[in-house]
Amino acid sequence: MPQYQYDVAIVGAGPGGYVAAIRARQLGLSTAIIEMDKPGGVCLNIGCIPSKALIHQAGLYRSITSLQELGLQVNVSGFSYELVFKKSRAAAERLSKGVQFLLKKNGVVYIPGKATFEDPHTLRVEGKEGSQKVTASHVIIATGSRPKSIPGFQIDEDRVLSSTGALMLKELPKRLLILGAGAIGIEFAYVMNAFGVEVTVVEMLPQILPLEDAEVVQIVEKEFTKRGVKFHVGTRAIGMDRGNTSIQVRLQKGTESPFIVEADKVLVAVGRAPNTEDLGLERIGVALEKGFIKVGDYYETSVRGVYAVGDVVPTPLLAHVASKEGEIAVEHIAKKNPPSRIPLDEIPQAVYCEPEVASFGVTENEAQKRGLKYQKAIFPYRGVGKAVAVESAEGLVKLLFDSSTGEILGAHIVGFQATELIHEILLAKKTEAGTEDIATMIHAHPTLSEGVMEAARAAEGWAIHI
Repeated sequence: MPQYQYDVAIVGAGPGGYVAAIRARQLGLSTAIIEMDKPGGVCLNIGCIPSKALIHQAGLYRSITSLQELGLQVNVSGFSYELVFKKSRAAAERLSKGVQFLLKKNGVVYIPGKATFEDPHTLRVEGKEGSQKVTASHVIIATGSRPKSIPGFQIDEDRVLSSTGALMLKELPKRLLILGAGAIGIEFAYVMNAFGVEVTVVEMLPQILPLEDAEVVQIVEKEFTKRGVKFHVGTRAIGMDRGNTSIQVRLQKGTESPFIVEADKVLVAVGRAPNTEDLGLERIGVALEKGFIKVGDYYETSVRGVYAVGDVVPTPLLAHVASKEGEIAVEHIAKKNPPSRIPLDEIPQAVYCEPEVASFGVTENEAQKRGLKYQKAIFPYRGVGKAVAVESAEGLVKLLFDSSTGEILGAHIVGFQATELIHEILLAKKTEAGTEDIATMIHAHPTLSEGVMEAARAAEGWAIHI
């Protein structure tokens, strides 16, 4: 049985694993990465990238109405959703191959197969070519996550779908019921509604997008409702019956009488579960809590020399979080003195529906619960010339800040290209710039970023265009 020795062995080639591997090689560490599926993980193959390809195509399809307003006649009789699906798969395949190229270019040894721990420095890898042992001074676990299921709603990827099954649809259902109104549920609601599917969204909590600021969510819900999406918030799915031609889902809001919504397919989008089983973690003494790996500074586990990053640890389950955690772990291994953890209030959140949603830091509700002394400033998109010119005037920029220092405590944007605009404000926070710095910086006109400038000016008491 062949045996190898590396400075770092990484289990999982998703955004946490492959970024950590490349960074390790940049720092001169010999590195192997082990992957049982395709490089790129969920994000590139069955998550972020193919879903954004669908969202882009949905936006193009919705623009037909705008073309018709210009007098064009658009014949959609030949439309095939299967071609939309193929475009999303092409994007995923291209980027997965790109990750393979980057790993090879940087001298990372790629080992296909399933890894399990024999001891803290030894992994047994079972692959098509048989078994081999990989030994390393340090090991990083980056095995990602999978969709959660709900009792009574068994996912079969035929009539009851996970996000993976929804991405793999080649034909559109007439009616889709989505359980869960987080980012995944809302993005699929946008895509399916844009292509003419009758969409109903159910959320147990009092609002859709529960992690986002309430004023932001109101705009999203209003826009979706205008397009025909139906929402049931504060509502539980308590059962399901499969008919010959449809599915009857029993719903209950609070203590009210249950009611039924019929659909052709159900999408279960209630979060994700960490892939921590069958790795041999118990054998080497890695501590777990509710299925997640417990980590300390630099994302080191309870076993010295073994690290964990990404969706297997109890931090926000986001690709960019996984990548940064991987960088921090590797830089610590290389003794480069990185920050011990990602500050939670500097993690950007993004929802890629239309209007887009982006945020970081505290929501107003969280600020009130923590007893923070804050003020808020809001500037509407309708006051931004560029937003009006491109017919995207629904939205706002909201800043929460300390009035005595101008320190930014949180930022929340809803509207066209919100996911791009958020980073100017985040950079200001990270560099300890305040609202005055953004307010007095010249912004090109006309740009959407003027909305950020005007929100900062509102915080300083002198917004111009409202």
